Amino acid sequence: MPLLRNGHIALDQWVAVGDDEALPEDAPIIVSLARWRAERGSLVDEYRQIGIRLKGGDNAEEIANDLPYFDLVAIEFASIADGRGYSTARLLRDRYGYSGELRAVGHIIRDIFPFLHRCGFDAVEARNDRDAKAWRESVGAINVAYQPATDNRLPTTVLRHLPLAAAAE
Repeated sequence: MPLLRNGHIALDQWVAVGDDEALPEDAPIIVSLARWRAERGSLVDEYRQIGIRLKGGDNAEEIANDLPYFDLVAIEFASIADGRGYSTARLLRDRYGYSGELRAVGHIIRDIFPFLHRCGFDAVEARNDRDAKAWRESVGAINVAYQPATDNRLPTTVLRHLPLAAAAE
């Protein structure tokens, strides 16, 4: 699968490692939350670039204190109907201040690209190369927001009062 990072096709050097698989020697790794819990000390001691893969039901708060160890957090979308990954992304960016790569993985369709971007994702495992163009186009496709998000776009509740505030000055 191609990787889209900031709207461009990028080389993915990360290796997703299963819970029972051997760790590669010279590659950045992505491990599950379960493996992180079980092998945290040894993973940190080896000074690897570490990424973690969270499932929709995993609690972002559980890794909040460990975020400095992660260069990448991959959030899995099991289906189009599972929106928990959006909430996890917002929590990681806004509440816990995570600034590393936030990657959407799993069941990703181009219709959700603008929403992924608004929640703070900067990378997506795409289904094909055409999705790179779709990602770039979709980032600006929604120009009115109804609620605040990670992209700092002003919501309509604030925008509608700006003319009144300007007139009062």
